[in-house]
Formats: sequence, structure tokens, C-alpha cells
Amino acid sequence: MPQQQTAAMGKLSQIFTLLKQAFKGEELDFTQGSMRRAVLLLAIPMMLEMAMESVFALVDLYFVGHLHNSSHAIQTVGLTESVLTIIYSLAIGMSMAATAVVARRVGEKDPEAAGKAGMQAIFVAVCFNILISIVGLIYATDILLLMGASEETARQGTPFMRIMMGGSVIIVLLFLINGIFRGAGNAAIAMKSLWIANIANIILCPVLINGFGPIPGFGLTGAALATSIGRGIGVCYQLYHLFNGRGVLKIKLAYLKPHWEQIKALLKIATPGIFQFVIASCSWIFLAQLVATTGGDHGSAGYQTALRLMMFFMLPAWGMSNAAATLVGQNLGAKQLLRAEQSVMKTAKYIVIYMVLVMIFTFAGGRYFISFFSNDRLIQDVAITALQIMSVGYICYGIGMVLMSTFNGAGDTWTPTWVNFFGFWLFQIPLAYILAKQFGMGPTGVFIAIPVAETGIALAGFILFKKGKWKTVKV
Repeated sequence: MPQQQTAAMGKLSQIFTLLKQAFKGEELDFTQGSMRRAVLLLAIPMMLEMAMESVFALVDLYFVGHLHNSSHAIQTVGLTESVLTIIYSLAIGMSMAATAVVARRVGEKDPEAAGKAGMQAIFVAVCFNILISIVGLIYATDILLLMGASEETARQGTPFMRIMMGGSVIIVLLFLINGIFRGAGNAAIAMKSLWIANIANIILCPVLINGFGPIPGFGLTGAALATSIGRGIGVCYQLYHLFNGRGVLKIKLAYLKPHWEQIKALLKIATPGIFQFVIASCSWIFLAQLVATTGGDHGSAGYQTALRLMMFFMLPAWGMSNAAATLVGQNLGAKQLLRAEQSVMKTAKYIVIYMVLVMIFTFAGGRYFISFFSNDRLIQDVAITALQIMSVGYICYGIGMVLMSTFNGAGDTWTPTWVNFFGFWLFQIPLAYILAKQFGMGPTGVFIAIPVAETGIALAGFILFKKGKWKTVKV
């Protein structure tokens, strides 16, 4: 009995040590040592980082969902988030390139080159995003109308859209700098920056939406102000750690000077990566518009509520899948191909376990979660239907994310781009349209098309993974 107790205490001590190291925040070499330890050290902070990213939308949704005539506010938040996915695509595409190149250089033991690559990625992303922000500021109302919002929703939501689009450079920096840290193996800094941003958002949301003391309530507009300020604080935290010179990456402002060969190399990886997520984002935008036109304001608000809740559970899995990108990048840089493949299978195993638990949790408590975000019965009914149907595909969502991250981490960003093109544009969109319009199923037809398409994407990804072309990509 004492031996069993000692063994149990030793196991607990190991788990505690692992958690402490995962939260500590330091660049680590994942080309050697225990594979399970490597996956967990990366996955734990990455999961929490992505959970924090999803909290932004949920916090906004909670507070605006309790405003008077909340269907307009919920629809605005959801439709704006759908449009912002294009911004996220730019940010994620560049962050994937940064993660792939930084991880490869760290694996090759060349931290100076890793730092230069990271700064060049920041330069390119900010330049592109300034143009997108200007378009969003000028055409905010037209964008909402194009998305299927009613005249009244567009009128009320224009200030929200303008602030979110105008401050989108902050979103890009938040994603991109975290991608640099992940490539260096320091996922904890990325996680902490999202914690700080979310704490600020949670404090500011009720203050700026409802008012507090001398501060007036801005309603829906206050949610945009709170989110932008919160993310801005998170970016300041990132920049401090990026430039303090204590980590493996030695960053200098001089590295921001355009280096065209480096930019060309980054864009070679980032461009298909951006297309990859633009393809997926445009698909989600089309689905949102299809639900809005076939289900009205309440149908759209219900779908957006279910989608935000689903993403809350999905983003931690995406964070875990990002561990595969870092592990693949560093191990390919160190010429350890077998270890790179093993890291993918180990990550996939953990993500399936997580997704099974989430599926059970969602089916058991879905109605309770939805009622927390809206007290409108019509919105709740649509949301619970959407959540139950979309949740069926959780396991396939998770496997697909790990495989796509594997290709991206290896620098093979074209493969998932083509998979997304066929899976979303040539399958999901036509299927959703046929079910919703031709078969008269309305929003329910859209909900069914989502897990069906994601299952096909996961199967295609697995076949391409086993072919092994991703192991031969040079970056």
C-alpha cells in the first residue's frame, strides 16, 4: 500500500511539474525527449489560448444578448464576426507562415534567422491590413446589408462594424505574434497575452455597454470598444516579451526593414495559407447569409448564438492541433521525419479524446448554455437545433484540424488550401443551398451541411497525410 501511495504521489508530482512548465513560458527544444511530454507542453497553453480567443465573442454575445430588442444586437455581433473571419484569414495565414519558418529555423539552431522571419511577417501583415481596415470603415453599413441584415440591424450595427474593422490591425498582431512565439516553442506567452486581453474585455464590456458612474453606456457600440481595447492591451504584453531579449528569439526593430527575399519566402507559404482560410471564411459567410435570408432575424441570431458556442468548444481543439504544427516544423528542421509523424498521431489521439468529451457535454447541457446567452425563446429554439446538428461532427472537426495543421507546420500550405476549396466551395456550399432552398429545409439544411462537409474534409486530409508529401517540403 505505501508503494502504491508513493507511486501515485510521484505521478501527481510529475503532472504538477508538467503543468508548471507549460504555464511558465520559455522556448523549448521539441526535437528530443518524451513525445507525450512535448505534445502536452505545447497543447495545454495552446488550448487555453484558443479558449480565451473564443471568450471574446461569447462575452460580447452575453452582454448584448441582454440588451433591449437583442435580436438586432446578436445578429450584428455574429455577422461582424463572420466578416472578420477574412481578417482572421490574413492573420492566421501569416501566423502559419511565421510559425513554420520560425520553428524550422529554431530546429536548425538558427535563432537570429527565426527572429528576422518573425519581424518580416509583422511588416507584411500590417501593410495589408491597413487597406482592409479602410474598406471596412467606409462600407460598414453596406457590408452588413450584403450579409443579409435587415435595414434596422444594419443601422444599429454600423458603429460596431466600423470599430471592429478599423481596429482589426490589433487582431492581426495578436494572432501573428502568438504564431511567432508558438514557432519558437513558447506557447505560454501566447496564452497569457489572450488571458490579459480577455480579462480587460470582461471588465470593460459591462462598463462600456451599460455605463458605470460618470461613464455613459454605449450599448452595442460599447462591446466593440471593450473588445478592441482589451486586444490592444494583449498586443502590448506581446510586444514587451518580443523585444525584452530574454528568450531564444533576439528581436530588433531593425529587422522590420523590408528584406524582399525573406518576404518572398514568407509569402510563398502564407499566400496559399491565407487563401486556405479565406476559402473557409467565405463559406461561413455564405452560410450565415443563407440562414439570415431563409430564417429571418431570429433564425440568424439563433444560428450565430449556436456557432459562437460551438467555436468556444472547438477553438481549444484548434489550439491543440497547433501543437502539431510546431512539433512538425521543429522536427523536420532537425531532419527527424519519424518523430514528426509520431507527434501528429499523438496529437490526434488527444484531440479525439477531447472532442468525445465535448460532444457529450454539448448534448447534455446545450439548452442551458444557450439560455445563458439569450432569453428570447425563438432564438433559443433555432440555436438548440443548430447546436445539436453541428455537434455530431465534433470528432471529424478535430481530426481535420490536426491534419491541416500538420501540412501548414511543414510549410505545405497548398494541400489544405485545395482540400478546403473542394470541401467548402464545391461541396458544403452547394449542399447547404440545395437543402435550404430546393428541399425547403431552411436553416436546418444549412446546419446539416456543416458536419457532412467537415467529415469529407477529414477523410481527404488523412489520405493525403498518409501519402507523406508534406515531409519533403523545403522552407
